[in-house]
Amino acid sequence: MKLKTKLRLGIGFLFIILLSFGAISLYQINRISESTALILKDNNHSLQYAKEMRVLIDRDSLQQTTSLIAFKALLKKEQQNITESGEGKAVNELSQALERFLATKNSIEISHIKSAIYQIEDLNMQAIVNKSQLSEKTVAQSTLYLGLAAFIFFVILFTFILSFPGFIANPLALLLDGIQEIGKKNYKQRLHFKGTEEFTQLASAFNDMARKLDSWESSNVAELKSEKLRIETIIEQMQDAVIGIDERERIIFLNQPASNVLHLDTSDVVGKTIEEVTNSNHLLKTIITKTNSELLQIVLNDKPNYFSVESNDIAIPQIPDDETVISFTYKTAGRVFILKNVTDFKELDQAKTNFMATISHELKTPIASIKMSLKLLEDSRIGELNTEQQNMVNHIQDDTSRLLKITGELLDLAQVETGNIKLNVQQSDAKEILDYAVNAVKLQTQQKEIELKLTMPANLPPLLADQEKTAWVLVNFLSNAIRYSSNHSKIDITITEQQKMLNFSVRDYGKGIADEYKNNLFKRYFQVPTDGQHKSGSGLGLSISKDFIAAQQGEIWVESELGAGSTFSFSLPKSIVQP
Repeated sequence: MKLKTKLRLGIGFLFIILLSFGAISLYQINRISESTALILKDNNHSLQYAKEMRVLIDRDSLQQTTSLIAFKALLKKEQQNITESGEGKAVNELSQALERFLATKNSIEISHIKSAIYQIEDLNMQAIVNKSQLSEKTVAQSTLYLGLAAFIFFVILFTFILSFPGFIANPLALLLDGIQEIGKKNYKQRLHFKGTEEFTQLASAFNDMARKLDSWESSNVAELKSEKLRIETIIEQMQDAVIGIDERERIIFLNQPASNVLHLDTSDVVGKTIEEVTNSNHLLKTIITKTNSELLQIVLNDKPNYFSVESNDIAIPQIPDDETVISFTYKTAGRVFILKNVTDFKELDQAKTNFMATISHELKTPIASIKMSLKLLEDSRIGELNTEQQNMVNHIQDDTSRLLKITGELLDLAQVETGNIKLNVQQSDAKEILDYAVNAVKLQTQQKEIELKLTMPANLPPLLADQEKTAWVLVNFLSNAIRYSSNHSKIDITITEQQKMLNFSVRDYGKGIADEYKNNLFKRYFQVPTDGQHKSGSGLGLSISKDFIAAQQGEIWVESELGAGSTFSFSLPKSIVQP
């Protein structure tokens, strides 16, 4: 049977129950109404007639014509309203007594008339009492019948209310349980409904869906296992050491290169927590906790090897239940550590550094010789130079100075890369460092007629610094500022105190530096593209400056806005002056 048919039958049954109860109620109410009306109608009229006839007798004993006419009219009405047994006989006696009174005018007949009236009243009063009792009995019966009907209908409706919703609610509850099981990925769940076609069809569709999901899950699991095996094979074949841990800090995979580097057996550590393994393997603890970018030196086969450590979080999408949400967040499912063996690159870099140091050192001597020869050429005792010759000598001097500066930077870079920066950190005077840098660029400022504006406190505290290296950085800042400043401009040099640091700043009013280049300024060999009007340097000055300042526990930074110039700054710690 269809669900719609069941609903119609159920509603129809309720409608019939309501109609039946209403019909019974109307019938009983009608009985009560009829019995009540019977009491109030005829008997009350008879009592009213009798009362009015007594009033007429008491008023003038029917001596007046009007009273007699009224009495006869009331008697006639009573004769037409005889309803009780014996009432007709009493009315006849009243009529005969009236006729005798009219014939004889004897007062004794008045007493007979009153006696008949009293008899009529007594009969009607008794009738009212009897009918009232009958009415009460009818009301009691009707109440009983209505109570019984109400109880029967209540039992029927209560049973119907309890049982009928089950035709719909029970299958829906089973369907909900089935859907929840599917939500828990229990694709073996099946539904079996009997009765309505709709729920049977629903169960069939649900079971078909569950079978397809089960089939998809089985094939998907097989595909995932295959993909997992493929990924594990790829990781195992990688030349880099790879270590994977999950969100609970348990090792989930360790390839053969990682096993060789850490001297660990994969079968012994997979599934264990990091804490359990690092208690006996300090190298793994170092890899897991490493936060800087420095290379890690590990001795393998009695030879030092250098590894870069890369840590990546494993992020998986977290899809919300709310279907209206169109974006989703990621949650961390673990981390992967990759150790790349860069020993070959380290050796090549070392060879490159040694080569640069050697070449730079070898070039300094001939370049210095060239500069000395140029000075001799400028000496008038050897001979005067014409204008063209003097210009050529000036160009050669500029180029040799530039070459000498580059070779010096290469030598400094070699020191930085080999970690052999020789610092002579001591209590230094910031004013002396500033004066040295200003004198070093005095000729350049005079050539371009650039004004150097100095701003600093009257009493500068001493600072802890390598005076030579710090002056080199300040000279580099000033040289760059002069290079990118126009003629007849100015450069601001500022020294300020900030808590435990002393800040040096050099500001020019050139064209400034675009934001896209700022992050790369202190990288080696990086040069900001020029417009052809300014000569570019080697790309090493700022990089070496950063290494010099960092080695002295200081900081270096740049602030620049395109079209408004640039400000290069560094800070060094102040010296704690002993009293």
